Amino acid sequence: DLFGVSMVVPLMNHHIKSLGASHTVAGIIGSLYGIMQLFSSTFVGCWSDIVGRRYSLLACILLSALGYFLLGTSTTVYLFAISRVPVGIFKHTLSISKALLSDLVSERDRPLVMGRFNAASGVGFILGPVVGGYLTELEDGFYRTSFICASIFLLNAGLVWMLPWSEENTGNREHQQGKKETGSFSAKADGDLRLKSAANGAVANDSLFQSSWIQAATVLKRIKEIACSDLWDIFLVRLLMSVAILLYYSNFSLALEERFGVKPLFTGYLLSYSSALGVLAGCLLGPITRLYQHNTYRILLHSSTFTCTLILLYASALSIWMVILSSTFLAFSTTIGRTCIIDLELTIGGNEASGTLLGVGQSVTSVGRIVAPLLSGIAQEFSPCGPPSLGVALALVAILIMNANKQKYCSRGNVKLKNK
Repeated sequence: DLFGVSMVVPLMNHHIKSLGASHTVAGIIGSLYGIMQLFSSTFVGCWSDIVGRRYSLLACILLSALGYFLLGTSTTVYLFAISRVPVGIFKHTLSISKALLSDLVSERDRPLVMGRFNAASGVGFILGPVVGGYLTELEDGFYRTSFICASIFLLNAGLVWMLPWSEENTGNREHQQGKKETGSFSAKADGDLRLKSAANGAVANDSLFQSSWIQAATVLKRIKEIACSDLWDIFLVRLLMSVAILLYYSNFSLALEERFGVKPLFTGYLLSYSSALGVLAGCLLGPITRLYQHNTYRILLHSSTFTCTLILLYASALSIWMVILSSTFLAFSTTIGRTCIIDLELTIGGNEASGTLLGVGQSVTSVGRIVAPLLSGIAQEFSPCGPPSLGVALALVAILIMNANKQKYCSRGNVKLKNK
């Protein structure tokens, strides 16, 4: 997935400008994609809880493939914009895959498996730009790259279809979790299961309109439940840490050039080096969780504190070697922190609505991607070190929130919804 996407994404700005679009039009199209992702991730994640991971994952993969196929035929700015619509709405394959993994593995093994999943994603993201850069040198290189990306998504759809799905195992896990976590996210589990059964029966027996109506009603019901839950602080921590890290990277190349006279080529090597270390960090999550006796809260608190310290080190760096040092360890702390915040969401929110929780988390991250460039631009007016300094302040607020809610994080699966 990410190998195909990372072949295309770095080339898109160059392609849309070659079609005659201005910088403003290119920015608007990019922003519209982000806004579509922001609003669709929660709905698609909740929809995957209702119709099942297999069919929602297949639908998202196939519609994303359609988007990249249209991108490969985009000879005008209008066609380019149209091609981004199905991808903006349905490119949530990674979130649904994470929800599927959370269904299949035990809570104890989840950080380890998520770490390996992130490592595999990181490998794809490292290799993709290299292959895409080579292909774009050929005649009609962008179009070929887009078609190859669409073909990779079709291959993924075939792999998903061929996987040995076991509904019985999933059902047993849901039943056991319903017993263990009666006070978790799905406080009205019986009602949800009846609605889910009704939806499944409608798919089999009733009209398509009726089944779609039941699914839509269930989606809205679950979103309403999460809006009334006590999970706001976890999502706020995720937002603050996401913005802090985005501020660190926002003017990275320009700031290094202004502060240390470093060329963009060296910055590119440094970012690739950090990505490779992030893959290694994903593989090390197993030993780390065992060292912490599977206490996700402590790992998240310590990794967030370490991230805050490293961003501060970068903001006050006096030489390029301090920047390299901070980048080295930041690759580990951010990878571990991202995995732990997802695990904490699923642990406290309950695993029965993992798709919804991951969807909301993705929406929160999308808000960070929208807010961070604005904050970065304002902070850069004062100093090249302004964005990372602001990131340090936001990370400190996140750490204080985690400390203030320590009791809730440590009592696993005790977040209750406010019953109406």
